[in-house]
Parts: sequence; structure tokens; C-alpha cells
Amino acid sequence: MDKISAPAPDAWEELVTSALLGTARRTPPGVAPGPEAPVALLDAAAVETVRRRAGLRPARAAQRPQPAPEDTRPPLPAAAVRRLASLLADRPGTGGGRRGTAPDLMELLPQWLATANARGYAAPPQLLPALLDAARGRTDLRPAALAFAGSRATWLARLNPDWRFALRATPGGGTALPSPQDAAGVRRLWEEGLFAERVALLSAIRAREPAAARELLATTWATERAEDRLMFLDSLRSGLGANDEAFLEQALADRSRNVRSTAAELLSALPGSALAARMAVRAAACVAVDHTHDRPTIVVEAPHECDSGMERDGVVAKAPSGRGERSWWFGQLVEAAPLGVWPGRLGGRTPEEIVALPVAEDWRNELHAAWCRAAVRQGDAGWARALLGTPAAPEAGGPGAVSLAERARLLSTLGSAERAEWVAAFIATHGLSEAFQLLGVCGVPWAAPLGRAVVDALNIARDAGSYPWSFSGVMGLAERCLDPAEAGRLEGLMAVPDEGEDASPGAGGYWAEAFQRLVTTLRLRAVMAEELGVA
Repeated sequence: MDKISAPAPDAWEELVTSALLGTARRTPPGVAPGPEAPVALLDAAAVETVRRRAGLRPARAAQRPQPAPEDTRPPLPAAAVRRLASLLADRPGTGGGRRGTAPDLMELLPQWLATANARGYAAPPQLLPALLDAARGRTDLRPAALAFAGSRATWLARLNPDWRFALRATPGGGTALPSPQDAAGVRRLWEEGLFAERVALLSAIRAREPAAARELLATTWATERAEDRLMFLDSLRSGLGANDEAFLEQALADRSRNVRSTAAELLSALPGSALAARMAVRAAACVAVDHTHDRPTIVVEAPHECDSGMERDGVVAKAPSGRGERSWWFGQLVEAAPLGVWPGRLGGRTPEEIVALPVAEDWRNELHAAWCRAAVRQGDAGWARALLGTPAAPEAGGPGAVSLAERARLLSTLGSAERAEWVAAFIATHGLSEAFQLLGVCGVPWAAPLGRAVVDALNIARDAGSYPWSFSGVMGLAERCLDPAEAGRLEGLMAVPDEGEDASPGAGGYWAEAFQRLVTTLRLRAVMAEELGVA
């Protein structure tokens, strides 16, 4: 064997350069030009590769990771483990518009996780990678998936960059927080910790001792960055009370407009606050009842300027594009004023009577929309009912709400049972075409009256030969939200109906498939609940 000479210090770089340029333009040292040059180049590269590998010095072994933390929660039943594996193995579906009768398993995963978390089960270790992969692809899964995975999710996330979202989504990145009794540890983490750790610490203390969290925030408030002040201030929503007013009043003078706006919003959610009282005076000065008309009529005189006091209390002076300044200022004043001011201002009338009054000069929509926002912000169910009106009203908009989105927000202030009854009556009167957003705020599984209303409306659409694909969204919601006990009532709808002359082509087959899939999904959900120990 020929003796291999010692390589030049830059031999590898010479070989790489020759490979990039081509041996016809450049041959490395020791390789003769000509047709055999490419083969010689590869031979030289092979020898150099072996030499480079052989010349590596052994490195110190990397430090082994600490063992994963123990999960003391009860283990998942074996049948539920197998079910979770099948849910995670399924490919994401495309919603209610898909064809076929097989359930969309990925759409059932959020409900499965919610039930497993409610039962307090620990995630099976062997399925944690698949669970984190699923959560990586679907942000809506992350809160429930990370709660189910527990502390092992953050342990794994530190080993795989693809799962780093678990560190960002977990308060403090999974860092153990000091106990509230450890005053020195709390102080040290608050002053020296990373931003995520400080947010987690403040939120944890706020949940237990609201006053202590507020006092901790006050110690460094003046030195915090504006964006951090905004995030910290937002944590005061939890446990918000009258004792927070003094701190929030100081925040009204903050350098940041966003901080001022958030402080004003929080203060307006406290009907007894000084800011709420100031807004009440301003808003009441803009609204009155005029008795010179055929019937009492609300008249509006919107503010002519946005003074410094209004701006300090959170009113944004610059109106959005296409919006009049006076109406913009007026809406903000009414939204921030306590709803309790209006009965006294408007002749002792109830919210229902106030909402029923005519409003002069096209101010009705602006005024009612602001009352809608105030009812949601203040959680006032009485005003929400008045603005929603009766669900059987001839106009789907009701007496006060001006959009489906506002009706949905108003419904969120009502109890779950009342919400379901209202939406059921709305569907019975107006059908499903306008009810999709309203169904989204109803509790799961749907209460019996709501479930029956949805099924009846779908059945009516089926019998009428309606264009079936326009109901795919509601059908998808029904698969996830209808009570599994309703499966028996649906068996008669699984057959292909006779198609009338006016029916959409192929509608009968679609409806049959959709109802078959709905029944199959409901039965699967019932089995899943049994596997998780739900009676």
C-alpha cells in the first residue's frame, strides 16, 4: 500500500473549492488534470474524510438530563389509553363539510382532553410525544394538552426545540414558583426573574391574595417597561375589587396610552369607582327624554370635544377611519358609565322600557351598541336581557343588539340554562342560518331544549330539500356539542330521503351521510365518556 503523505493544513478547503468550481477549472494539489480528475478528487476527499474523523479527539461525555418529574395523578384507564392513541393518530378533518360517515377523531380530541383533565388523570408517558406534536400543530389544543401532560411537558420541551411552545405557554416556563410564605424567595424572583416567571408569580399570588399581588406590583411599577406594565396590569382582572381603585387611578396618569386605557376599562367595571361616577355625569349629560314628541323619545347631544379629563379617563380622542368623532366619543362615554345611572336619568323606567323608547336622529344603533358593551363589561344580566329582547321577536336583531356578535356577547352574561333556552327559542323562530355564532357561546353538551331545537331545524331543512352544505358548520358543531343521549332520536333520519323536484341535486345522500356520521359520533362520545369513568 502506498504511504499516505501528511495533508496540507487547508487540504479539505482545497477539495471543497475544486468540487464547487469543477476539476476542469481547478484541480486540487496532487491531482493531475484530465478526464480522470473527478475520480481522483473523490478518492482524495474519501481519504481526507477518514483522516479528519480519525484525528478527532474524544470529547467529554455530555451531562445526562435529570430524570423526568413524577406525575402523582391517577393513571389513565387502559381503554382510555388506547382511545387517546387512536385520537392522536387520526389526521385532522376538514370540519362538518366532509363526506363519509366516519367521525372526525381530531375534532373530538379537545373534548376528550377536557374530560380527562376534569377527572384528574395523568397522561401516559408513551403518548406524550404524540400529544405535544398535536398541540404544536393546533394552538387551540395547547392549554388542555399541556394541563394533561403536566410537568413532564416542560421537561420534554427542554430536550426538543419543536416543543418549545410548551415553555412559552406554561407560566414561568415550568419554573417552580416560591410559596407565598417565602417572602424572600418571592421578592427575589420578582426583582430578578424572567418576564414570564414574574407574570406567573404575580398571577399565582393574585389568585390567592389579591391585595398582596397589587402591593408587589406597586414596588416596581415606576421602573417597569410600558409593555410589561400593560401585561402586569391585565393580571388585576382576576379578583378585581374596590380595593384596587386607588392603584388604578394612579395608572390613569401613566405615560403609555395602552396602560391608561386598560386602567380606565378596569375602573369602569367597578360601578362604584370615581371614574365610573365621572363617566356617569358625562354620559347622562348627553342623553335625555324629550316629551314634546307623540311619545317620549330619547334625544342625544354628543360631546363637541374630547377634553383632557376625558382623555385621562380612557376616552380615545382620535376616531377610527370612517367614524365621526362625536359619535366615537359618545359611544365610549356610554360604554364606561354604570348602567344603574339610566333608570334615574330616564324617568325611572326599567331597562326593558328604556330600550323600547324610540331614539331621535338615528342615534339608536350607536346608543344601543354602547349599552351592549356596557352590559358585557359590567356583567349586567338584567340589561343583557333587555337588549336581547324576546327570541321570538319578528326581527332577529332584537330591540337593542345590532349584530350577531353582540347578541353572542350579551348571551355570555346569562346563566348556562337560560342561555340555552334563549338560543333554542331563537332557532325555533328564525332557523339555523343566523344561529351559528349564538350556538358557540352555549355550554357543552347542549341542554335538552337546545339540542332538540337544533335537530328539529336540521330535520326541517332536510325535508325541505335545502342546499345541505350550507348547514355543514352547524352539523359539525352538533357532532361535538349535542348530548350523546340524543342519538336514539336521530336513527330515523339516517335513511336517504326522497328528493323533491326543488331539492338540491344529491342533497338526500348528503343528509343521510351527515346524520349517520352524527349518530356514529354521538355513540363514540358516549363510549369515550364511559372509558374515562364518566357515568
